[in-house]
Amino acid sequence: MTETASATDFDPDTGARDVIDLAGPKTAPEPLSESDLSDMTGKIVEALKTVYDPEIPVDIYELGLIYQVDYDPPSDGKGGKVSIVMTLTAPGCPVAGEMPGWVETAIRRVDGVDDVSVDMTFDPPWSPERMSDEAKLELGWM
Repeated sequence: MTETASATDFDPDTGARDVIDLAGPKTAPEPLSESDLSDMTGKIVEALKTVYDPEIPVDIYELGLIYQVDYDPPSDGKGGKVSIVMTLTAPGCPVAGEMPGWVETAIRRVDGVDDVSVDMTFDPPWSPERMSDEAKLELGWM
């Protein structure tokens, strides 16, 4: 279908013309059902639990190193985007440069995810109180 502007599309009072948007419809992503959101949450948590702090034999999720996870569902036929804000047990952690890449790699393996961003923060600083009971039990702290 071809659309062309004609003289009737011109408004002599304002000088405006009708504009045809060739970019296509702007559609927001369909919201996820509770079931789909629960399923995706489970997959992301499962992926995060495959990443371990090399100095502490507990996964980063149970250690409380993950501060925030956002998931934007797909809107253009591609997979969704996951944004993660995380920390380390200490700013001088020897794997500080590698850990975000490990997390990104783990999340990229989740079906339905095409884009991942991992941001590090030390505000608030991590403390052992952030660990789950499972992690404390595994480390013999309970």
